[in-house]
Amino acid sequence: MELVGRRDECREIDDLLAAVRSGESRVLVVCGEAGIGKTALLDEAADRATGCRVVRIAGIESEMEFAFSALHRLCATISDQMSRIVAPQRDALCTALGERDGPTPDPFLVGLAVLNLLSEAAQHRGLVLLVDDQQWLDQASSRIMGFVARRLGAESLGIVLATRNFGEDLRDLPTLPLGRLRDDDSRTLLSAVLDGPLDARVRDRIIAEARGNPLALLEVPRTLSSADLAGGFGLPPATFTHSLEGNFRRQIESLPPATRRLLALAAAEPAGDPALLWSAADVLGLDPDVAEPAMDAGLVEIGTRVRFRHPLIRSTAYRCVPLSDRRRIHGALARVTDAAADPDSRAWHLGQAVVGPDEEVAGELERSAGRAQARGGFSAAAAFLERASTLTLDSARRCDLAIAAASAMVQAGQLDRARDLLTAADNAPLSGLQRARVDLVRAQLASIGNHGNDAAPLLLCAARRLETVDAALARETYLDALAAALFAGRLAVDGGVVEVSEAARAVTRGLRSPRACDLLLDGIATLYDDGFGEGLPTVAEALRVYGRGMSPEEELRWMVLACFASARIWDMDRHISLSARFVQLVRDAGAVSHLPLALSCRFLPLLFTGKFDEAARTTEEMRAAIDAMGKNLTPYSEIALTAWRGRHAELEALSAEARLDAHRRGEGHGLTVIAWAKAVAANSRCDYRAAREAAAYAASYRGDGGASWWALTELVEAATRLGETAVASAALDRLAESTTPSGTDWSLGVEARSRAVTSGDDAAESAYVEAVDRLARAGLRPDLGRAHLLYGEWLRRQRRRVDARAQLRAALDLFESIGMEAFAERARRELLATGEKARRRSARPSVAELTAQEVQIARLARDGLSNPEIGARLFISAHTVKYHLGKVFAKLGIRSRSQLDGALRDIHAR
Repeated sequence: MELVGRRDECREIDDLLAAVRSGESRVLVVCGEAGIGKTALLDEAADRATGCRVVRIAGIESEMEFAFSALHRLCATISDQMSRIVAPQRDALCTALGERDGPTPDPFLVGLAVLNLLSEAAQHRGLVLLVDDQQWLDQASSRIMGFVARRLGAESLGIVLATRNFGEDLRDLPTLPLGRLRDDDSRTLLSAVLDGPLDARVRDRIIAEARGNPLALLEVPRTLSSADLAGGFGLPPATFTHSLEGNFRRQIESLPPATRRLLALAAAEPAGDPALLWSAADVLGLDPDVAEPAMDAGLVEIGTRVRFRHPLIRSTAYRCVPLSDRRRIHGALARVTDAAADPDSRAWHLGQAVVGPDEEVAGELERSAGRAQARGGFSAAAAFLERASTLTLDSARRCDLAIAAASAMVQAGQLDRARDLLTAADNAPLSGLQRARVDLVRAQLASIGNHGNDAAPLLLCAARRLETVDAALARETYLDALAAALFAGRLAVDGGVVEVSEAARAVTRGLRSPRACDLLLDGIATLYDDGFGEGLPTVAEALRVYGRGMSPEEELRWMVLACFASARIWDMDRHISLSARFVQLVRDAGAVSHLPLALSCRFLPLLFTGKFDEAARTTEEMRAAIDAMGKNLTPYSEIALTAWRGRHAELEALSAEARLDAHRRGEGHGLTVIAWAKAVAANSRCDYRAAREAAAYAASYRGDGGASWWALTELVEAATRLGETAVASAALDRLAESTTPSGTDWSLGVEARSRAVTSGDDAAESAYVEAVDRLARAGLRPDLGRAHLLYGEWLRRQRRRVDARAQLRAALDLFESIGMEAFAERARRELLATGEKARRRSARPSVAELTAQEVQIARLARDGLSNPEIGARLFISAHTVKYHLGKVFAKLGIRSRSQLDGALRDIHAR
């Protein structure tokens, strides 16, 4: 039947299909109430998708607790392409689907695998994926589908998702809302489905009560007799309510009791396997012929699969029998489900079948939760654990299971349900270890939610509880608390870095054989509790041995703190090696969730060594990762790079938004980075008052990570130029508290430069010479350029113009080669003041017609990465990479990757 009243919607479907046939990818979310015609529109899309491969799946309400169940059905239809995707992605996907054992796969690596699997399946004639009842997909599958829908590029792939509820997984995707039919379209549809006479008054009443819902109109012939429809002296009884579930309930309740039980059994068995259905029916004593009334009424089809006419019939049929019948149904399904082939389904049915406590079933559910969690199915694990907790009489075990369920719910993003479980746990008699575990889960909640500054005090409380229970776990928790406190920074309410450090010192004293992580905790805590000089040797030793004898998981867990510590003690060489190792660990483990933080650590040495092109690419990759994860995180690295490049207007725009986000999430660390970046930019423009204000703010909180100590150099320069010698001297003293003991060329170089700025004429020159020498040796080109600049400015004030020109030319050359535009302009003005005409460096030719993504792909290809590797970096499919590379070759006039290096050599970083 032609879709009535959906001409515009069909045109949208045609546009999507045309794009797929032309090699593009499109996604469309069709949303609307039950019965509004979403399934009919998907049917229409399938009919119109001539020349394309059509794959169709649907969410099933009773399957929502089974991790990746919908994804399993999808992948089964295109499994012939599995061998074509790269091994790390294939392994992650197979682990998620339970087809092999392995470490818990990162969900974004699984998402990339599905994206590339669909892309491969779409190569020959395009692929149209139709997903019905998206609101009933299991959570793991729903998130993967949302990820894939956001990362479509040039795969010849169309995805249409039909849903009642526009949830977070579908945020920002193109939407097609399905509204109710107009009255004239309702009349047309009603006339099309009725053969006999229809009284005008009855017709108008049906249309009024159906309220434009197509399925309500289509169900009328099933609820009214011919005499009712023909009218007569009276109107028919009001049985054609617009409540679809009410209509279906009446149809089901009119069936014999045995038929109702069989329908409920079919509804409780999500796989639609008729063999399983009949086996369970036999256990329940139901003969096959009891299905005939339901089949005659068109409610269900039982053939090679069991299919309900509408998903609402499935859910209504399940609820139309008493709870006692439902328990017997699940018991029968558990009895006929193969414990070896499908232990999780069996455990779930057992859990729904028992009435009172049952330790054996609780154990089965707990084991199923472990399997689900190992595959990354945290929502399913939470459901198994929560049910298991209600089936045990052991109060301690019940609390353990409830806390584990809450932790899994946090991982699954079910934050409200996790809070409810934790609130219930608070009212139970808990041991010290259990109290600590509750605090740990609450800290997880705070970190994932928008109040990250709540995490540190919760972790601190948990660590204190653990000291008498598990000393090693207590030390690990203190490390986590330190990391959380460093991010919270100046926005820490309780449990800031100083408080955590003071508490942690007690558990690190006197360890006979400290691990690398123990040394790291002891060293960082000592830095903040007893002073830099006291903590420096332990931090240096921790970094020297970090990674030795550690599993990759352990090494990865605290690598961000190791990178922080190397920057804190001014050890750039160590930071370079650790940050490179961090990124490598993330890539090797497929731990994509850690990628933004790893790239942020990798960014720092690129910034300080003046490799701005590579720093920009790292920031772009960070942006891609954040976007792919659907998160709203602020890339503070982008703010720092923009400041050092001297792009004032862009910096102001980025900072304004980032400042609001930092306050909302409780990230005081971010506020410090923003202020430090503003101070750098202001000093580059000689706006010393703004620089002094921003630098003073950045350096004002001693318990801060990040840029608080780098801001001291900006404060020294700005305060000196404003004549505030006391402020400059105090800032220099604070800087020297860490730079002098550190003794690296980096630390002593910036200290010498700052000392030169505040020194009298006799002592300044030797300090400038030392700064230039040390910073050159350290390879820190931006700081070296600034040392040349300040030295040249001092020389000019000493009327040594010839000497000044040499320093200022060196500064200008460095700034221009790096891309520090504002500092280059400042050096140029100073050169003019010496009487030398400073010519602007001619702009290097750029390939303006390449898009930012094309430049990024071209550079990665030039560096030797394959298409799948580039796709994994940028969260796009390998075929989209191939498509963009083809455009790059055409625009650059080249034919192979070997020519990319020469073609890209002069392209400016975007």
